Amino acid sequence: MNQEQFNWTKYIIALLVTGLIFIGAIYLSNYFNEKKLESVREIENRMAIDILSSETQFALINSSSCKLITPNILSSELNDLASRVSYMEQNRSQNDAELLRLKKQYSLLQIKDFLLTERIQAQCGIKTASVLYFYSNLEACPECQKTATILTFLREKYPGLRVYAFDYNLDLSAIRTIISLNKIENNLPAIVVDDEVFYSLDSLESFEKAMPFLKTLKTATTTATTTTEKK
Repeated sequence: MNQEQFNWTKYIIALLVTGLIFIGAIYLSNYFNEKKLESVREIENRMAIDILSSETQFALINSSSCKLITPNILSSELNDLASRVSYMEQNRSQNDAELLRLKKQYSLLQIKDFLLTERIQAQCGIKTASVLYFYSNLEACPECQKTATILTFLREKYPGLRVYAFDYNLDLSAIRTIISLNKIENNLPAIVVDDEVFYSLDSLESFEKAMPFLKTLKTATTTATTTTEKK
């Protein structure tokens, strides 16, 4: 084999290796994208079931007597849904039609829960602790991320705290009505506590100061300890 033939053989081998690497990269990319889509589809299916379950629960509570209603009768499913919506927001385009549809369903479910909570408090005298949180995904909002992290911590620490998170820019008339009624400015993140709007809560201490009722709520640690003692 002369030098010229050797060079051609080397070039062909290099071309084949490069082609195999390129094809392999495409295959792996498609494989992981498909896995990601499967994960999102699974979340969508679980959300659909949870939404139906919560709506059925609302109907059951609405038809019940105050004697049958306890402070913890409302489920914690909204917290699970919040985590799933947040996951989808991080893994899909903000203009994704399916994401927007699910966010609208979730937002309406939150509003239903909030109204039911208010009704139970008014009619049955059961004290509740609720917070409305407005954020934006249109552009980078590090303050929104920080606020969400603090609220997640508080929600985990105080199981009785109900946090309702709304995308300020979501095209949903019900959200626009809440924004109008509370006169919430486009200065995000915004927190509504007992009809008062806060725009500058940037630490755990400032949140606890704005929500003095947290002191009356049982902590997750206390609840877990009590449950263990009963066993």
